[in-house]
Amino acid sequence: MTLIIIGLIIFIIGLTLARREENIRRFARPTRIVGLLVLLLGIFAACFIQIDAGEVGVQKLFGKVQDDILTSGLHFINPLLEVEKMDVKTQNYTMSGVHDEGAKAGDDAIRALTSDGLEVIIDLTVLYKVFPAKAPNIIRETGLDYTDKIVRPITRTKIRDNAVYYEAVALYSTKRDEFQTRIFKSIEDDFKNRGLILEQLLVRNITLPQAVKTSIEQKITAEQEAQKMQFVLQKERQEAERKRVEAQGISDYQRIINESLTDRQLQYEQIKAMKELAASSNAKMVIMGKSGSSIILDGKSQ
Repeated sequence: MTLIIIGLIIFIIGLTLARREENIRRFARPTRIVGLLVLLLGIFAACFIQIDAGEVGVQKLFGKVQDDILTSGLHFINPLLEVEKMDVKTQNYTMSGVHDEGAKAGDDAIRALTSDGLEVIIDLTVLYKVFPAKAPNIIRETGLDYTDKIVRPITRTKIRDNAVYYEAVALYSTKRDEFQTRIFKSIEDDFKNRGLILEQLLVRNITLPQAVKTSIEQKITAEQEAQKMQFVLQKERQEAERKRVEAQGISDYQRIINESLTDRQLQYEQIKAMKELAASSNAKMVIMGKSGSSIILDGKSQ
């Protein structure tokens, strides 16, 4: 379009020079030829446009948006058309409390109130893309800044609207996945009505108030101490049970021995012991029997 305008200007200048004095009029014809060539070159260049992969082209004629879109590739079009290229690849928009991590500099996390009146801070990433067939409607109704006009405000509003159904601690722990699914369904419908496809919603982090975090840490510490004490008690019970079993075994052993040993058995065992002692090189005297009579046994003389 720029070359067309320049060509027209040069061609008009050539027509103007033709009405001037004789010494200037001689430049009119070359000027008109140059202007005509630039005009033709501009028209030829405007007739072709390339749409890259992952983009669609939205056509506008004198400000009016056309319903037909141009897909990726080379296209021959009306040179008077203006084409807006739109990205239809997956995009992400992050709102984070970490400096320079989100789409906007500084703290851009979402602050929401829970059902128990506490304020939680939520870091979130939205994965979305433009529905190609709806690109003309987005240009017509919203413009190219649809991220700031649709994605950001709808996401932040739906987060706050749904956080009030959960307690802060539950939102942080057991209900986190449920909360993520709930807001996904809520945002998905609004995006679809405006020509956007919500692919995924990622709750990156949920920060509780400091007082609640301290309370949770104290509770966890107390539970760990209780579990430790239960372990110690269980160990002591097992040790007591082991000693009881051991004592019972000794008692049973002694009872069995006492029941099985008779006087004759003891006398027999005594005789065996004395014989072994007599066979020893250190044996000198062995006392046997109740009468106290002794037998001298000399191991060397045997």
